[in-house]
Order: sequence, then C-alpha cells, then structure tokens
Amino acid sequence: MNIRIGIVGYGNLGRGIECAVKQNPDMTLAAVFTRRPPETVKLLDTATPVYTVADIPQFVGKIDVLILCGGSATDLPKQTPAYAKLFHVVDSFDTHARIPEHFAAVDAAATEGGHVAVISCGWDPGMFSLNRLYAGAILPDGHDYTFWGKGVSQGHSDAIRRIEGVVDAKQYTIPRDEALEAVRNGENPTLTARQKHLRECFVVAADDADKARIENEIKTMPNYFADYDTVVHFISQEELDRDHSGIPHGGMVIRSGKTGQNGEHSHLIEYRLKLDSNPEFTSSVLLAAARAAYRLGQKGERGCKTMFDIPPALLSPLSPEELRATLL
Repeated sequence: MNIRIGIVGYGNLGRGIECAVKQNPDMTLAAVFTRRPPETVKLLDTATPVYTVADIPQFVGKIDVLILCGGSATDLPKQTPAYAKLFHVVDSFDTHARIPEHFAAVDAAATEGGHVAVISCGWDPGMFSLNRLYAGAILPDGHDYTFWGKGVSQGHSDAIRRIEGVVDAKQYTIPRDEALEAVRNGENPTLTARQKHLRECFVVAADDADKARIENEIKTMPNYFADYDTVVHFISQEELDRDHSGIPHGGMVIRSGKTGQNGEHSHLIEYRLKLDSNPEFTSSVLLAAARAAYRLGQKGERGCKTMFDIPPALLSPLSPEELRATLL
C-alpha cells in the first residue's frame, strides 16, 4: 500500500507532516500547496514539488489524502468543506465549541464529493477525546478533568497573530497547581475554565499598533481567551525568538470514578502527554488518521468522521494478524 499525501500549508504543522511521512513506509509525499509564491517555500526534501493552492483541483486522482495544515480560526472552516468535495481530507480543527457545526459542513461536502473527511485530529481534540470516551465508558460514576500544558497552543497563538497590529505571538496554557492537586486527591472539585488554567501571551506588536486595543481583543476573544485569566506581555521580536522559539506542549486527561455497591472504591485513570514539539506530534496523529481515511474510502465509506468513528486497527500500519499477535 502506498498512500499519496498532499499538504496544504507549509508552516510548523506542514513541516511536521513532511518529517512524519518519512517515518511511515506506506506513505509518500506527493506535493505541497501554499498561498505563498511556491519558489519561496523551501522544503526539507527539495525533490518534493511545491504548488500554489490554486493548483489543487488539478491533482484529483493524483493524491489520495489531502492534509490541511491551516488555522482553525479562519482557514479550516472554509478549506475543509471545499477540499472534501475533491479528496479524502484530514484536518486538526481544534475550536471545541464549533466542532459540531464544522462537522455538519464537512459531512455535507464530503458526502457530496464521495470522500472521507476526518476532522479534529491531534491530541486534543483527538487522543484526549478518545481517552475521555474510554475512561467514561469504564467508570460511568465519575468526573472528567482535562488539563493542558504547560505549553504553546498553536491554535491560540495563531488566533493572536491574526489580530490587526500583531507581528508575532506565542501563547502558553498553564494548569493551575491547586486544581490539579485537588483532582489527583480524588476531591472531585467542580472547576470552571478560569479555575483550571491560566493563559499567558507574549506578543510582538507593530511599532504604530494600539497595544491597549490588542490586549483587549485578546482577553475578550470568544472560544479562546474570554473565559480565562489571561496575561499579555508585549516584547520585541528578538526576545520572542530568543526565549520562545520552541513549541512544547502536553497535558493530562483524568477520570475520577467509583465502583462497588455503595461506591466505596475509588479509581483514578490518568493519561498524560509530554511533548517536545506540539506540531510534530500532532502531525503524527494526522498521518495515522490519513491512513484510516484512505482505508475507509477503499471500503466505500463516505462523509465526515472523527476519531470516535475510526476503528483503532485502521490507524495502524500493522495488519489485523500482526496487531493480535503483538499488541493484544
């Protein structure tokens, strides 16, 4: 099996996809598509061709799965439905509150085009979503808690960079220690978003930008910052490049539950990720989902899927026989 992969967008996530393809022998990178002039985009493998996004329709039949590496704020709501009419597609749409409407739009487009689209892949939504499902199914009498960080959120950083007057930005999500300790102690606290996390932003503003307006737009941005205590620091580009060049992240999903006739026994399920590179890890999840999308398409399935809808075996390059012999 050789799955031909196309990448739309060559930022941190796109570069991660390029690297991850090399670790998956059943895949090849067919092309990269960009909104920039193609000659200005330098890939790690110079043998891979680069085209403009306007060329994408010409690759119908030449690419098996198109992986969309744009931002959730403005790119993916338009791109995923549009390209799902032409190809099997995978995206990492991560605005949790808007996933139902994104699913509906993509499902209509993918069904019309006769393709499979897998949305909201990554580690949250994605791997963490699966863990919440498994843990809740096992411990129905319990509570879910998800903590993110400390780490750089690509989606939130991208949302800040799209504000007028912002040149560059990094946003860190930081779990509050007191909330995490209460959950691990089995106290089952009721926590608001504000009580669970702090958001810290490092922003490079244009020389003539209104910093007060930018700070207000960040702190009041719905679905991103409005529900959190948010700290905004304005720094120079040199400081950002020197002190915030990495993209680490991670977090925990915890399920606290009880079993027994009277709930006398307590249990704690904890799934943790510690990531040196958020985009590279996310890219690896996207490629596993691309394999599943291709296989589902080969079986004649159509429409939009999430990680909930994919049989785990379809994510793996191993055969069912190998999985049973080595992992079960």
